[in-house]
Amino acid sequence: MAKKSWIARNERKKQTVEKFAELRLKLKAQKDYVGISMLPRDASPTRLVNRCEITGRRRAFLRRFRLSRITFRELASAGMLPGVTKSSW
Repeated sequence: MAKKSWIARNERKKQTVEKFAELRLKLKAQKDYVGISMLPRDASPTRLVNRCEITGRRRAFLRRFRLSRITFRELASAGMLPGVTKSSW
């Protein structure tokens, strides 16, 4: 489980990105890069981190399921993910 402070920090970044999204698009359309640089750093969407919805882990993240590999495997083995079956060959 990730530290709660890391998860909370990422949530604050999400809110900042949403808050400045329109302004960033407008400044980009005007090619006002000085104006973009005046915005907070966390207003950039590249600063967001993909985290597991359950554990908050950032490494080995599966975008399709929004889970880490460990959580994915636990849920898939328990049959909690629809459409996911264990394969063997």
